[in-house]
Amino acid sequence: MKRLLRSARWLLTLSAVSLLGYAGFVFVDTWQFQRAEDRKLDTLLLPRPQNAATLLPASLSPAATGGLTARIEVPRLGMSAMVMEGVTSSILRRAAGHIPGTALPGEQGNIGISAHRDTFFRPLRHIEVGDTVLLTTLSGSYRYRVLSTLITTPDDVAVLSPGTGEILTLVTCYPFYFVGPAPSRFIVRAERIR
Repeated sequence: MKRLLRSARWLLTLSAVSLLGYAGFVFVDTWQFQRAEDRKLDTLLLPRPQNAATLLPASLSPAATGGLTARIEVPRLGMSAMVMEGVTSSILRRAAGHIPGTALPGEQGNIGISAHRDTFFRPLRHIEVGDTVLLTTLSGSYRYRVLSTLITTPDDVAVLSPGTGEILTLVTCYPFYFVGPAPSRFIVRAERIR
């Protein structure tokens, strides 16, 4: 019995160390990725000499920048995250994701951005109507004012319908402190400020 308990303790300790190591790896990898993409955006936004034979920043698409779409910020909440094209699990582990098929910043329609509730979009639990959301892209900076928040089901895709004007929709899981796959979605709707 002692030998069995000793083996179980060793196995549990090894499991705990492995899980902590993995969590540390994910944290460091995400932090490094965010810093690298932030620097990349800042570099691409630098003014270029008029005689430079390089592409102008405004002509670079997310595909040409390795998926880099924007930087999203909510100044009042101290939230800032890089936005990549797509919403695969590998993208959402390292960044917020631009939902394919929705408008891009500066275009007419509904821009959909999604992120995990326990990483980049955790501060959204404190967002309020009237808060400002900033999107910085290669084609310019855009300001949005929060109009509303709502809680809906995961299959309610109507929140991403194109609509009219320039709308920003942020999507994350809800409740924020739920353990396991969350049953609902938290939606933030904002309109562009001219």
